[in-house]
Amino acid sequence: MTFEELKLAEPLLRAVKAEGYTTPTPIQTQAIPPALAGRDVLGCAQTGTGKTAAFALPILHRLSSGRPPPPAHGRPIRALILTPTRELASQIADSFQAYGRFTSLTWAVVFGGVGQNAQEQALRRGVDVLVATPGRLLDLMGQKLVSYKALEVFVLDEADRMLDMGFIHDVKRVIATLPTKRQTLFFSATMPPEIQALSRGILKDPAKVEVVPQSTTAETVDQRLYFVEREQKRHLLVHLLGDTSIRRALVFTRTKHGANRVTKQLTSARISAEAIHGNKSQNARERALDSFKDGSCRVLVATDIAARGIDIEGITHVINFDLPNIPESYVHRIGRTGRAGAAGTALSFCDMEERAYLKDIERTIRRPVPVVTDHPFHSGKPGPVAASPSSAQGQSAQGGQRHQGGQRHAGGGQRSGESRGGGAQAQGPRREGQRRRRGHGRPGGQGGGSGKAQGHHRGTEGRASSGPAPAPASAAPRPPAPPARTAPKWL
Repeated sequence: MTFEELKLAEPLLRAVKAEGYTTPTPIQTQAIPPALAGRDVLGCAQTGTGKTAAFALPILHRLSSGRPPPPAHGRPIRALILTPTRELASQIADSFQAYGRFTSLTWAVVFGGVGQNAQEQALRRGVDVLVATPGRLLDLMGQKLVSYKALEVFVLDEADRMLDMGFIHDVKRVIATLPTKRQTLFFSATMPPEIQALSRGILKDPAKVEVVPQSTTAETVDQRLYFVEREQKRHLLVHLLGDTSIRRALVFTRTKHGANRVTKQLTSARISAEAIHGNKSQNARERALDSFKDGSCRVLVATDIAARGIDIEGITHVINFDLPNIPESYVHRIGRTGRAGAAGTALSFCDMEERAYLKDIERTIRRPVPVVTDHPFHSGKPGPVAASPSSAQGQSAQGGQRHQGGQRHAGGGQRSGESRGGGAQAQGPRREGQRRRRGHGRPGGQGGGSGKAQGHHRGTEGRASSGPAPAPASAAPRPPAPPARTAPKWL
């Protein structure tokens, strides 16, 4: 199927073509037709499947067709997109900029990290599309700066992450103020009970679409595994970074504290490194990303959450300093290198306590990761690992909580700039937030320039409680049980 067959408006087809895409992704093929027909949509899809275009294109088609738009000043909000993190909000606004470039529509984005003057001005001027995170949107609503009298379309993006981050009550407060007569597009990677209940309450006879999560790794990525004692990981990292072929490395840690610690150790070893995680201000994050992109910083150390939705070209190596406890996160992480047919390398460190994680990863990718023994910190291959209890332990579907290593992100009413781990999918142009490259056949969910009327928004980070204290040195280490994952389940 092509975009022409989806019967999108000509200005949108021209914009898609200008971005270099001709073929819709599966989620776009399934979601765009019912959305264009005005139906509610319930989509089960992860970031990286192209779902932003799956709702942005129908919204732009609807708002740009039919009646002429009102004057630029004083335009009412006709579409609201609610998303959990400021990075995703910014990237969604970029998608509207890219796909709506040949329309007369306007949009604004409000999220955390900076003052609200710019966003106030954008709202006073009037916008057709508002992209927002829940916390600041409620602040602006409380200041009578937002009106939904003309709202036609509401999008709830990453609903399960809203639950993880404690935003679910804020989301319900926003929904309670919206017109009951509207089109609702609802997207979530998983369907825990509370999200199912929310979808039943706001959707009317929805079209249900689903994209199966990716479980295979790119053939262009050379994967290698290093068995190493936990206390020797930082020495191994410095040792490997002595190789000048590692020109631009993205290093993943399980926690924010771990990212800070690794960055400090690399800096002490005279290796240029920056950390990016939820406790960093928006300005600090942007500075770190800019220095990594322009090459002044060789190593970017990140958590899964902070790196979610961020795409940087030219990453030669992904290094898993800590193995992820969700195997799909491994696929998403290493997909940050080896993009667009280029070669890439993924190096993973595994200590004794991460053996169960490794077993789940290799089961998910359906092959063993080759082991490198020729290095000075090799600890020897661990012995047999008992079957992972992940199917019986870990996440409670009723609670809707996710674990990330030692951190537990639970809904507690806190506002946070981060969501649970997972990263973006590693499928070239399907991945959201990536910079578009002409010649690829499918648009990702986000990208492009800045919005026509783009505001900014501050946000606060939720604090995650630390994990259990490590066992005494005399005790034999036990492999931690990876948390069970909530499989997509239809209503």
